[in-house]
Parts: sequence; C-alpha cells; structure tokens
Amino acid sequence: MLRAIIFDLGGVVIPFDFRRGYAAMEPLCAYPAAEIPKRIRSTDLVHRYETGQIGSEPFVDELSRLLDLRVTFDQFCALWTAIFLPGSLLPESLFERLRPRYRLIALSNTNEIHYRHARANYPALGHFDDLVLSYQAGCAKPDRRIYGQAVSKARCRAEECLFIDDVEAYVEGARSAGLEAIRFDGYPQLEGYLQDRGIL
Repeated sequence: MLRAIIFDLGGVVIPFDFRRGYAAMEPLCAYPAAEIPKRIRSTDLVHRYETGQIGSEPFVDELSRLLDLRVTFDQFCALWTAIFLPGSLLPESLFERLRPRYRLIALSNTNEIHYRHARANYPALGHFDDLVLSYQAGCAKPDRRIYGQAVSKARCRAEECLFIDDVEAYVEGARSAGLEAIRFDGYPQLEGYLQDRGIL
C-alpha cells in the first residue's frame, strides 16, 4: 500500500531555465552565455556545492574566478537565482488533496542559494512534511543513499513510496532503490497516473 509520495522540486514543482542565469551573467563576465555552462561543466564545482562539500561563499569565490565574474556575493545570488520562473508546475490543490492520505516529501539536488530563494518564493514548498536536500544530505541523485534518506523521512518502506522526477536517470535510481517511480511529463500526465493508480 502506498503511504508516501516523494517529489523532485526543480522541473516538477518549480519551473526553471538555466539559460536565464547564463544570460544574466554574460554582461558581467568574460564569456558569452553559450560558453558559461561549458566552463562550469569542466569542473566538479557545482557537484561539490550541491553535495555540501563546500559552502556558499567559497563556491561563489571559485565560480567567480572561473568565469572572471566581478560581483558581490549578493549580486551573485541574484544572478544564480535568475533561472527561476514564477508560478508552480503543479497546482497547490494537488498537494491539498494528497496530504490527508499520504506523507509528502521533497527530494532535490539543490544548493543553499537556490533553496533559500525557492523557500521564499514558492508557497508549494509549505505543503511538504519533510525535505531531503542534496547539499544537506551529503549526496545527490542518483546515489542510492539519498533515496534511503527520503524513505527514512517518509517513515515507511521503500516499496510504499512513489517517487516523481523529470530526469529519467533519477527515476531509474529510485527504482533501483526499491521505490515505485515515474518520470514527470507535465501535470496532465501526472494527474492521469495518480487517478489510474487510485491515488487521487
């Protein structure tokens, strides 16, 4: 029997577009927007930040050097959170319908700056009973350990959890850890799945 539903945040609850962040950085750094993600991917900097291996200020310092970006910490935070779009990909009514019957958990690969912004700007986060955030967990999807932390927060067995994510590799990681899991492809698809399963 299903007892908990575990939601990814970015791309499932919270809309975002990385290109907005790169475009915001472009006038303030030495590289065009198209080059910025390539330079970032050439290092493990974001992974270290999103798994809590470095804090926000060292991360900002390292990334600013990498991109020759000359901004204050607060200016950087504004650029780094420019990826987020207004609104939610899921209606709050969905969480209101689910919460009386299921424990709701958020499981996200994220970092302190992004999460602080999300918490302040997306009321949907208030519907979750608990959260597992990679930068606090010390590991990130699809690492089996982070699914274990989410199951622990769900207070039930892995097979009693449904996991929803827009990234197929993370869905497969959840299945490997024993959870029921589906790839998110928009609210109509998810609502149909939940109705077919008798969850709604």
